[in-house]
Amino acid sequence: MRLFSMYSWNRERHVLSAYSYKFLGAPWAGGVVLLVCVAIAMLLANLPLTAEIYHNLLHTNLSLNISYGDHNFVFPKEMTLEKAINDGLMVIFFFTVGLEIKREILFGQLSSPKKAILPVVAALGGMLAPALIFSIFNIGTPAQNGWGIPTATDIAFAVGILSMLGRRVPISLKVFLTALAIADDLGAIIVIALFYSSDIHVSYIILSALCVMAMVIANTLKVRAKSFYVCVGLVLWYTMLNSGIHATIAGVITAFCVPASLKKGTGHYLERIRENVGKFPVIDIDDRHNTIVLTHDQIHTLKSIESAADKMISPLQDLEDNLHGLINFFIIPLFAFANAGIDMSQMSFGSLFSGVGLAVMLGLVLGKFLGVFSFSWLAIKLNIVKLPAHTTWKAFASVCVVCGIGFTVSMFIADLSYAGLGADGAALLAQAKLGVLVGSVVSALLGCFLLGRTLPKELK
Repeated sequence: MRLFSMYSWNRERHVLSAYSYKFLGAPWAGGVVLLVCVAIAMLLANLPLTAEIYHNLLHTNLSLNISYGDHNFVFPKEMTLEKAINDGLMVIFFFTVGLEIKREILFGQLSSPKKAILPVVAALGGMLAPALIFSIFNIGTPAQNGWGIPTATDIAFAVGILSMLGRRVPISLKVFLTALAIADDLGAIIVIALFYSSDIHVSYIILSALCVMAMVIANTLKVRAKSFYVCVGLVLWYTMLNSGIHATIAGVITAFCVPASLKKGTGHYLERIRENVGKFPVIDIDDRHNTIVLTHDQIHTLKSIESAADKMISPLQDLEDNLHGLINFFIIPLFAFANAGIDMSQMSFGSLFSGVGLAVMLGLVLGKFLGVFSFSWLAIKLNIVKLPAHTTWKAFASVCVVCGIGFTVSMFIADLSYAGLGADGAALLAQAKLGVLVGSVVSALLGCFLLGRTLPKELK
Protein backbone atom coordinates (compact mmCIF):
# COMPACT_ATOMS: atom_id res chain seq x y z
CA MET A 1 0.00 0.00 0.00
CA ARG A 2 2.82 2.36 0.92
CA LEU A 3 4.67 1.59 -2.31
CA PHE A 4 1.48 2.35 -4.24
CA SER A 5 1.10 5.67 -2.38
CA MET A 6 4.71 6.62 -3.12
CA TYR A 7 4.20 5.71 -6.79
CA SER A 8 1.04 7.82 -6.95
CA TRP A 9 2.78 10.77 -5.29
CA ASN A 10 5.77 10.57 -7.65
CA ARG A 11 3.46 10.30 -10.66
CA GLU A 12 1.43 13.33 -9.54
CA ARG A 13 4.61 15.27 -8.87
CA HIS A 14 5.91 14.56 -12.38
CA VAL A 15 2.56 15.53 -13.89
CA LEU A 16 2.55 18.79 -11.92
CA SER A 17 6.15 19.44 -12.93
CA ALA A 18 5.25 18.92 -16.61
CA TYR A 19 2.26 21.28 -16.31
CA SER A 20 4.43 23.88 -14.51
CA TYR A 21 7.06 23.71 -17.23
CA LYS A 22 4.38 24.04 -19.92
CA PHE A 23 2.79 27.00 -18.10
CA LEU A 24 6.09 28.84 -17.58
CA GLY A 25 6.93 28.38 -21.25
CA ALA A 26 3.64 29.85 -22.47
CA PRO A 27 3.88 33.42 -23.89
CA TRP A 28 0.88 34.51 -21.79
CA ALA A 29 2.15 33.03 -18.50
CA GLY A 30 3.86 36.25 -17.39
CA GLY A 31 0.61 38.15 -17.93
CA VAL A 32 -1.30 35.71 -15.72
CA VAL A 33 1.24 36.04 -12.89
CA LEU A 34 1.13 39.82 -13.26
CA LEU A 35 -2.69 39.89 -13.03
CA VAL A 36 -2.56 37.76 -9.86
CA CYS A 37 -0.10 40.24 -8.30
CA VAL A 38 -2.34 43.16 -9.29
CA ALA A 39 -5.32 41.49 -7.60
CA ILE A 40 -3.32 40.75 -4.44
CA ALA A 41 -2.02 44.34 -4.29
CA MET A 42 -5.54 45.76 -4.69
CA LEU A 43 -6.87 43.51 -1.91
CA LEU A 44 -4.02 44.27 0.50
CA ALA A 45 -4.29 48.03 -0.14
CA ASN A 46 -8.03 48.13 0.58
CA LEU A 47 -8.72 45.53 3.27
CA PRO A 48 -8.85 47.21 6.73
CA LEU A 49 -6.59 44.58 8.32
CA THR A 50 -3.84 44.75 5.68
CA ALA A 51 -3.90 48.29 4.22
CA GLU A 52 -1.54 49.82 6.77
CA ILE A 53 0.81 46.82 6.67
CA TYR A 54 0.96 46.99 2.85
CA HIS A 55 1.79 50.71 2.73
CA ASN A 56 4.29 50.48 5.61
CA LEU A 57 6.03 47.60 3.83
CA LEU A 58 6.48 49.66 0.66
CA HIS A 59 7.90 52.57 2.66
CA THR A 60 10.43 50.43 4.56
CA ASN A 61 13.78 52.25 4.58
CA LEU A 62 16.53 50.23 2.85
CA SER A 63 19.30 52.85 2.97
CA LEU A 64 22.57 51.92 4.66
CA ASN A 65 23.67 54.39 7.33
CA ILE A 66 27.46 54.27 7.76
CA SER A 67 29.14 56.40 10.44
CA TYR A 68 32.84 57.21 10.28
CA GLY A 69 34.03 59.54 13.02
CA ASP A 70 32.01 62.74 12.72
CA HIS A 71 30.85 61.82 9.21
CA ASN A 72 27.60 60.07 8.39
CA PHE A 73 27.29 58.37 5.01
CA VAL A 74 23.88 57.22 3.69
CA PHE A 75 23.80 54.87 0.69
CA PRO A 76 21.64 55.06 -1.33
CA LYS A 77 19.81 58.17 -0.12
CA GLU A 78 16.10 57.87 0.74
CA MET A 79 15.90 54.31 -0.62
CA THR A 80 12.59 52.70 0.36
CA LEU A 81 11.39 49.27 -0.81
CA GLU A 82 9.07 50.92 -3.35
CA LYS A 83 11.88 53.13 -4.67
CA ALA A 84 14.25 50.13 -4.80
CA ILE A 85 11.76 48.33 -7.03
CA ASN A 86 10.97 51.34 -9.25
CA ASP A 87 14.49 52.79 -9.51
CA GLY A 88 16.49 49.61 -8.94
CA LEU A 89 14.86 46.43 -10.20
CA MET A 90 13.13 48.24 -13.04
CA VAL A 91 16.59 49.11 -14.37
CA ILE A 92 16.95 45.39 -15.14
CA PHE A 93 13.59 45.51 -16.95
CA PHE A 94 14.72 48.46 -19.07
CA PHE A 95 18.06 46.69 -19.60
CA THR A 96 16.25 43.78 -21.26
CA VAL A 97 14.11 46.24 -23.24
CA GLY A 98 17.35 47.82 -24.46
CA LEU A 99 18.72 44.39 -25.44
CA GLU A 100 15.52 43.66 -27.41
CA ILE A 101 15.65 47.03 -29.17
CA LYS A 102 19.32 46.59 -30.13
CA ARG A 103 18.68 43.05 -31.42
CA GLU A 104 15.72 44.23 -33.53
CA ILE A 105 17.70 47.19 -34.92
CA LEU A 106 20.67 44.99 -35.86
CA PHE A 107 19.00 41.78 -37.01
CA GLY A 108 15.20 41.99 -36.66
CA GLN A 109 12.15 43.94 -37.77
CA LEU A 110 13.82 47.34 -37.30
CA SER A 111 17.01 46.40 -39.17
CA SER A 112 16.06 48.07 -42.47
CA PRO A 113 13.86 51.03 -43.46
CA LYS A 114 11.54 48.72 -45.42
CA LYS A 115 10.87 46.54 -42.37
CA ALA A 116 10.81 49.36 -39.83
CA ILE A 117 8.58 51.95 -41.52
CA LEU A 118 5.14 50.51 -40.63
CA PRO A 119 5.78 49.63 -36.95
CA VAL A 120 7.71 52.89 -36.34
CA VAL A 121 5.01 55.04 -38.00
CA ALA A 122 2.30 53.13 -36.11
CA ALA A 123 4.19 53.55 -32.81
CA LEU A 124 4.57 57.29 -33.46
CA GLY A 125 0.83 57.66 -34.02
CA GLY A 126 0.18 55.48 -30.99
CA MET A 127 2.13 57.93 -28.83
CA LEU A 128 0.92 61.25 -30.26
CA ALA A 129 -2.85 60.57 -30.20
CA PRO A 130 -3.06 59.42 -26.54
CA ALA A 131 -0.84 62.32 -25.43
CA LEU A 132 -3.14 64.74 -27.30
CA ILE A 133 -6.30 63.27 -25.74
CA PHE A 134 -4.78 63.44 -22.27
CA SER A 135 -3.68 67.05 -22.80
CA ILE A 136 -7.14 68.12 -24.00
CA PHE A 137 -8.55 67.06 -20.63
CA ASN A 138 -5.72 68.31 -18.42
CA ILE A 139 -3.90 71.22 -20.10
CA GLY A 140 -3.28 74.04 -17.63
CA THR A 141 -4.01 71.86 -14.57
CA PRO A 142 -1.58 70.31 -12.03
CA ALA A 143 -2.16 66.97 -13.79
CA GLN A 144 -0.82 68.08 -17.20
CA ASN A 145 2.62 66.51 -16.62
CA GLY A 146 1.06 63.05 -16.97
CA TRP A 147 0.61 63.31 -20.76
CA GLY A 148 3.14 60.49 -21.24
CA ILE A 149 1.15 57.94 -19.18
CA PRO A 150 -1.17 56.59 -21.93
CA THR A 151 1.52 56.56 -24.64
CA ALA A 152 3.01 53.13 -23.81
CA THR A 153 2.10 49.61 -24.99
CA ASP A 154 2.86 46.63 -22.74
CA ILE A 155 4.63 44.17 -25.05
CA ALA A 156 4.19 41.13 -22.77
CA PHE A 157 0.43 41.55 -22.43
CA ALA A 158 -0.17 42.50 -26.07
CA VAL A 159 1.85 39.65 -27.59
CA GLY A 160 0.43 37.28 -24.96
CA ILE A 161 -3.12 37.98 -26.15
CA LEU A 162 -2.20 37.18 -29.76
CA SER A 163 -0.49 33.98 -28.58
CA MET A 164 -3.68 32.86 -26.83
CA LEU A 165 -5.41 32.85 -30.24
CA GLY A 166 -2.82 30.40 -31.54
CA ARG A 167 -2.50 29.63 -35.23
CA ARG A 168 -5.48 31.81 -36.16
CA VAL A 169 -3.19 34.85 -36.00
CA PRO A 170 -1.06 35.40 -39.15
CA ILE A 171 2.67 35.52 -38.44
CA SER A 172 2.83 38.94 -40.12
CA LEU A 173 0.44 40.41 -37.50
CA LYS A 174 2.50 38.98 -34.61
CA VAL A 175 5.67 40.41 -36.17
CA PHE A 176 3.99 43.80 -36.68
CA LEU A 177 2.72 44.00 -33.08
CA THR A 178 6.07 42.89 -31.60
CA ALA A 179 8.03 45.40 -33.69
CA LEU A 180 5.50 48.15 -32.87
CA ALA A 181 5.75 47.45 -29.13
CA ILE A 182 9.56 47.53 -29.28
CA ALA A 183 9.51 50.82 -31.24
CA ASP A 184 6.97 52.07 -28.68
CA ASP A 185 9.35 51.12 -25.84
CA LEU A 186 12.13 53.07 -27.54
CA GLY A 187 9.80 56.07 -27.73
CA ALA A 188 8.90 55.70 -24.05
CA ILE A 189 12.60 55.63 -23.12
CA ILE A 190 13.19 58.86 -25.07
CA VAL A 191 10.16 60.47 -23.36
CA ILE A 192 11.43 59.47 -19.90
CA ALA A 193 14.94 60.75 -20.64
CA LEU A 194 13.81 64.09 -22.10
CA PHE A 195 10.71 65.00 -20.10
CA TYR A 196 10.89 63.17 -16.77
CA SER A 197 14.35 64.13 -15.58
CA SER A 198 15.10 67.08 -13.28
CA ASP A 199 17.77 68.78 -11.14
CA ILE A 200 20.67 67.83 -13.41
CA HIS A 201 24.04 67.48 -11.61
CA VAL A 202 26.91 68.01 -14.07
CA SER A 203 29.54 66.14 -12.01
CA TYR A 204 27.49 62.93 -12.04
CA ILE A 205 26.71 63.42 -15.74
CA ILE A 206 30.47 63.50 -16.43
CA LEU A 207 30.98 60.31 -14.41
CA SER A 208 28.11 58.67 -16.33
CA ALA A 209 29.72 59.69 -19.62
CA LEU A 210 33.03 58.12 -18.52
CA CYS A 211 31.22 54.85 -17.76
CA VAL A 212 29.62 54.86 -21.20
CA MET A 213 32.98 55.62 -22.84
CA ALA A 214 34.58 52.68 -20.98
CA MET A 215 31.91 50.29 -22.29
CA VAL A 216 32.11 51.62 -25.86
CA ILE A 217 35.91 51.28 -25.89
CA ALA A 218 35.66 47.76 -24.43
CA ASN A 219 33.17 46.81 -27.15
CA THR A 220 35.52 48.19 -29.81
CA LEU A 221 38.40 46.15 -28.33
CA LYS A 222 36.18 43.02 -28.55
CA VAL A 223 35.82 42.58 -24.79
CA ARG A 224 33.07 39.95 -24.52
CA ALA A 225 32.97 39.35 -20.76
CA LYS A 226 29.37 39.96 -19.66
CA SER A 227 30.54 40.61 -16.08
CA PHE A 228 32.47 43.68 -17.26
CA TYR A 229 29.39 45.35 -18.77
CA VAL A 230 27.22 44.42 -15.79
CA CYS A 231 29.73 45.87 -13.29
CA VAL A 232 30.23 49.11 -15.24
CA GLY A 233 26.46 49.25 -15.72
CA LEU A 234 25.97 49.17 -11.93
CA VAL A 235 28.34 52.12 -11.54
CA LEU A 236 26.46 53.91 -14.33
CA TRP A 237 23.17 53.23 -12.50
CA TYR A 238 24.53 54.88 -9.33
CA THR A 239 25.88 57.94 -11.15
CA MET A 240 22.62 58.39 -13.07
CA LEU A 241 20.58 57.89 -9.90
CA ASN A 242 22.32 60.99 -8.56
CA SER A 243 22.58 62.91 -11.85
CA GLY A 244 18.93 63.91 -12.27
CA ILE A 245 18.44 61.71 -15.36
CA HIS A 246 16.19 58.83 -14.39
CA ALA A 247 18.21 55.81 -13.28
CA THR A 248 16.39 53.36 -15.56
CA ILE A 249 18.02 55.01 -18.58
CA ALA A 250 21.29 53.47 -17.32
CA GLY A 251 19.86 50.03 -18.08
CA VAL A 252 19.07 50.97 -21.68
CA ILE A 253 22.46 52.60 -22.30
CA THR A 254 24.28 49.57 -20.83
CA ALA A 255 22.24 47.26 -23.05
CA PHE A 256 23.20 49.25 -26.15
CA CYS A 257 26.87 48.79 -25.21
CA VAL A 258 26.64 45.00 -24.76
CA PRO A 259 28.29 43.26 -27.77
CA ALA A 260 25.97 41.58 -30.25
CA SER A 261 28.78 39.96 -32.26
CA LEU A 262 31.14 37.07 -31.59
CA LYS A 263 34.87 37.41 -31.05
CA LYS A 264 35.85 35.13 -33.97
CA GLY A 265 32.63 34.56 -35.91
CA THR A 266 30.09 31.74 -35.95
CA GLY A 267 31.95 29.63 -38.52
CA HIS A 268 35.07 29.37 -36.35
CA TYR A 269 33.17 27.89 -33.39
CA LEU A 270 31.06 25.58 -35.60
CA GLU A 271 34.22 24.12 -37.15
CA ARG A 272 35.70 23.64 -33.69
CA ILE A 273 32.60 21.76 -32.51
CA ARG A 274 32.51 19.56 -35.63
CA GLU A 275 36.21 18.76 -35.33
CA ASN A 276 35.90 17.78 -31.65
CA VAL A 277 32.72 15.72 -32.16
CA GLY A 278 34.56 13.76 -34.85
CA LYS A 279 37.15 12.64 -32.28
CA PHE A 280 34.57 10.46 -30.50
CA PRO A 281 34.19 6.87 -31.74
CA VAL A 282 30.88 5.79 -33.27
CA ILE A 283 28.90 3.90 -30.61
CA ASP A 284 27.37 0.56 -31.54
CA ILE A 285 23.56 0.33 -31.36
CA ASP A 286 23.78 -2.35 -28.64
CA ASP A 287 26.00 -0.09 -26.49
CA ARG A 288 23.82 3.04 -26.60
CA HIS A 289 22.30 2.42 -23.17
CA ASN A 290 25.59 1.53 -21.50
CA THR A 291 27.68 4.01 -19.52
CA ILE A 292 31.10 4.53 -21.04
CA VAL A 293 33.99 5.75 -18.89
CA LEU A 294 35.57 8.72 -20.64
CA THR A 295 39.31 9.19 -20.96
CA HIS A 296 41.01 12.42 -19.86
CA ASP A 297 41.36 13.44 -23.52
CA GLN A 298 37.65 12.85 -24.15
CA ILE A 299 36.69 14.92 -21.09
CA HIS A 300 38.95 17.70 -22.35
CA THR A 301 37.32 17.44 -25.81
CA LEU A 302 33.81 17.68 -24.30
CA LYS A 303 34.80 20.79 -22.36
CA SER A 304 36.18 22.29 -25.56
CA ILE A 305 32.81 21.61 -27.29
CA GLU A 306 30.96 23.18 -24.36
CA SER A 307 33.21 26.25 -24.45
CA ALA A 308 32.75 26.66 -28.21
CA ALA A 309 28.96 26.28 -27.87
CA ASP A 310 28.88 28.98 -25.18
CA LYS A 311 30.96 31.34 -27.31
CA MET A 312 28.61 30.88 -30.28
CA ILE A 313 25.95 32.82 -28.34
CA SER A 314 26.64 36.56 -28.32
CA PRO A 315 26.67 38.33 -24.93
CA LEU A 316 23.54 40.27 -25.98
CA GLN A 317 21.49 37.14 -26.79
CA ASP A 318 22.82 35.24 -23.78
CA LEU A 319 21.83 38.01 -21.34
CA GLU A 320 18.44 38.48 -23.00
CA ASP A 321 17.68 34.76 -22.78
CA ASN A 322 18.87 34.39 -19.18
CA LEU A 323 16.93 37.42 -17.94
CA HIS A 324 13.64 36.53 -19.64
CA GLY A 325 12.28 34.42 -16.76
CA LEU A 326 13.52 36.84 -14.09
CA ILE A 327 11.71 39.74 -15.76
CA ASN A 328 8.41 37.98 -16.52
CA PHE A 329 8.02 36.03 -13.28
CA PHE A 330 9.71 38.21 -10.67
CA ILE A 331 10.51 41.83 -11.54
CA ILE A 332 7.35 42.83 -13.43
CA PRO A 333 5.00 41.00 -10.98
CA LEU A 334 6.87 42.62 -8.07
CA PHE A 335 6.54 46.01 -9.77
CA ALA A 336 2.80 45.36 -10.16
CA PHE A 337 2.54 44.39 -6.49
CA ALA A 338 4.25 47.64 -5.44
CA ASN A 339 2.36 49.95 -7.80
CA ALA A 340 -1.12 48.50 -8.35
CA GLY A 341 -2.22 48.83 -4.72
CA ILE A 342 -4.59 51.76 -5.29
CA ASP A 343 -6.39 52.98 -2.17
CA MET A 344 -10.03 53.11 -3.27
CA SER A 345 -11.33 54.50 0.04
CA GLN A 346 -10.91 58.10 -1.13
CA MET A 347 -12.16 57.40 -4.64
CA SER A 348 -15.50 56.69 -6.26
CA PHE A 349 -16.60 55.05 -9.49
CA GLY A 350 -17.03 58.58 -10.83
CA SER A 351 -13.24 59.03 -10.71
CA LEU A 352 -13.13 57.17 -14.02
CA PHE A 353 -15.38 59.72 -15.68
CA SER A 354 -13.44 62.87 -14.86
CA GLY A 355 -9.94 64.28 -14.68
CA VAL A 356 -6.83 62.12 -14.88
CA GLY A 357 -8.60 58.74 -14.65
CA LEU A 358 -10.83 59.47 -17.66
CA ALA A 359 -7.99 61.03 -19.67
CA VAL A 360 -5.70 58.02 -19.16
CA MET A 361 -8.46 55.50 -19.88
CA LEU A 362 -9.54 57.28 -23.09
CA GLY A 363 -5.91 57.77 -24.09
CA LEU A 364 -5.30 54.01 -23.93
CA VAL A 365 -8.61 52.70 -25.26
CA LEU A 366 -9.39 55.35 -27.88
CA GLY A 367 -6.12 57.25 -28.42
CA LYS A 368 -3.94 54.21 -28.96
CA PHE A 369 -6.35 52.71 -31.50
CA LEU A 370 -6.86 55.97 -33.41
CA GLY A 371 -3.16 56.81 -33.48
CA VAL A 372 -1.86 53.38 -34.50
CA PHE A 373 -4.62 52.69 -37.05
CA SER A 374 -4.77 56.15 -38.67
CA PHE A 375 -1.00 56.52 -39.08
CA SER A 376 -0.75 52.96 -40.45
CA TRP A 377 -3.70 53.51 -42.80
CA LEU A 378 -2.16 56.70 -44.16
CA ALA A 379 1.25 55.07 -44.75
CA ILE A 380 -0.39 52.12 -46.53
CA LYS A 381 -2.73 54.28 -48.67
CA LEU A 382 0.24 56.43 -49.74
CA ASN A 383 1.96 53.20 -50.90
CA ILE A 384 4.88 53.78 -48.54
CA VAL A 385 4.31 50.33 -47.02
CA LYS A 386 1.89 47.43 -47.45
CA LEU A 387 -0.70 45.91 -45.14
CA PRO A 388 0.83 42.90 -43.30
CA ALA A 389 0.52 39.75 -45.42
CA HIS A 390 -2.38 37.29 -45.07
CA THR A 391 -4.52 39.68 -43.06
CA THR A 392 -7.51 42.01 -43.51
CA TRP A 393 -8.21 45.59 -42.47
CA LYS A 394 -10.68 44.35 -39.85
CA ALA A 395 -8.11 42.01 -38.24
CA PHE A 396 -5.46 44.75 -38.44
CA ALA A 397 -7.81 47.20 -36.69
CA SER A 398 -8.43 44.60 -33.96
CA VAL A 399 -4.69 44.36 -33.32
CA CYS A 400 -4.57 48.17 -33.07
CA VAL A 401 -7.13 47.94 -30.22
CA VAL A 402 -4.79 45.54 -28.36
CA CYS A 403 -2.11 48.27 -28.44
CA GLY A 404 -4.11 50.06 -25.73
CA ILE A 405 -2.78 47.65 -23.11
CA GLY A 406 -0.21 49.89 -21.43
CA PHE A 407 0.25 48.44 -17.99
CA THR A 408 3.93 48.30 -16.98
CA VAL A 409 5.50 51.38 -18.60
CA SER A 410 2.29 53.44 -18.15
CA MET A 411 2.33 52.75 -14.41
CA PHE A 412 6.02 53.64 -14.35
CA ILE A 413 5.51 56.98 -16.11
CA ALA A 414 2.54 57.74 -13.82
CA ASP A 415 4.84 57.43 -10.83
CA LEU A 416 7.40 59.75 -12.48
CA SER A 417 4.68 62.28 -13.36
CA TYR A 418 3.23 62.84 -9.89
CA ALA A 419 5.91 61.73 -7.43
CA GLY A 420 6.98 64.47 -5.04
CA LEU A 421 3.77 66.53 -5.35
CA GLY A 422 2.55 65.74 -1.84
CA ALA A 423 -1.07 64.83 -1.10
CA ASP A 424 -2.33 66.27 -4.39
CA GLY A 425 0.23 64.23 -6.29
CA ALA A 426 -0.77 61.06 -4.45
CA ALA A 427 -4.42 61.60 -5.40
CA LEU A 428 -3.51 62.23 -9.05
CA LEU A 429 -1.26 59.15 -9.06
CA ALA A 430 -4.07 56.95 -7.69
CA GLN A 431 -6.48 58.24 -10.36
CA ALA A 432 -3.89 57.73 -13.10
CA LYS A 433 -3.19 54.15 -11.98
CA LEU A 434 -6.91 53.40 -11.90
CA GLY A 435 -7.18 54.75 -15.45
CA VAL A 436 -4.24 52.56 -16.54
CA LEU A 437 -5.78 49.44 -14.99
CA VAL A 438 -9.27 49.98 -16.43
CA GLY A 439 -8.01 51.20 -19.82
CA SER A 440 -5.67 48.20 -20.18
CA VAL A 441 -8.37 45.72 -19.18
CA VAL A 442 -10.93 47.27 -21.56
CA SER A 443 -8.41 47.25 -24.43
CA ALA A 444 -7.51 43.61 -23.71
CA LEU A 445 -11.11 42.39 -23.52
CA LEU A 446 -12.26 44.44 -26.52
CA GLY A 447 -9.22 43.38 -28.54
CA CYS A 448 -9.81 39.69 -27.72
CA PHE A 449 -13.48 39.96 -28.73
CA LEU A 450 -12.73 41.74 -32.02
CA LEU A 451 -9.86 39.40 -32.92
CA GLY A 452 -12.13 36.44 -32.24
CA ARG A 453 -14.67 37.89 -34.70
CA THR A 454 -12.28 39.11 -37.40
CA LEU A 455 -9.58 36.44 -37.58
CA PRO A 456 -10.16 33.37 -39.76
CA LYS A 457 -11.23 30.19 -37.97
CA GLU A 458 -8.14 28.48 -39.34
CA LEU A 459 -5.20 29.72 -41.35
CA LYS A 460 -4.94 28.05 -44.76
